[in-house]
Amino acid sequence: MKLSADLAGFASRLGVSFSRPELLIRATTHASIATPQRPDNQRLEFLGDRVLGLTVAEALYSADDKASEGQLAPRFNALVRKETCAEVAREIGLGEVLRLGRSEMLSGGRRKEALLADAMEAVIAAVYLDQGFEVARDLVLRLWAERIASARTVTRDPKTALQEWAQARGMPPPSYEERDRTGPDHAPVFTVAVTLESGESASARANTKRAAEQQAAEELLARVAASE
Repeated sequence: MKLSADLAGFASRLGVSFSRPELLIRATTHASIATPQRPDNQRLEFLGDRVLGLTVAEALYSADDKASEGQLAPRFNALVRKETCAEVAREIGLGEVLRLGRSEMLSGGRRKEALLADAMEAVIAAVYLDQGFEVARDLVLRLWAERIASARTVTRDPKTALQEWAQARGMPPPSYEERDRTGPDHAPVFTVAVTLESGESASARANTKRAAEQQAAEELLARVAASE
């Protein structure tokens, strides 16, 4: 089985020469176009998630021998979360080579965060199965290099920090509410508000609900912390 021209170019950008091209074909095949003869990338995504996690955990552990588990955990979560995987996928042009069904293409599937993140993990698994762990590890370390290098600056995510701030003052967890959703289905914009029991609130807009929640929490936390 040979790779198409676009997949061959993508493999070249990765710096990987696949001995089993079908693995990369499968890694870039979405469920919307899968058939019994052309399986989708979901099983590979499951495996790639674990390869990514082990590689990042080892890199963080080795990079800072004084960091506690409580310091390493948020760094790890920031590096392996779906948003980060999707960012890396965009940087290497993964969306351009995905195999999608017509409806998924029309709805902007090549730009969808969850779809890109899953495909990124599937590609990591394809490299692992084809070339072994060391090559897959080297690929992750290369693609995540800048993010790993700056990982020491990663602190708790704003939602967690705001919840801990509230709990430390005897309040229940903050509540989040989606106030608005605009834009087409393939590029929505969410407006989310976060409110504390004391009545303080903040809102933010972003392309995903999670990002809007994080931004709203960050704004509210900065506001209440400044008032103390």
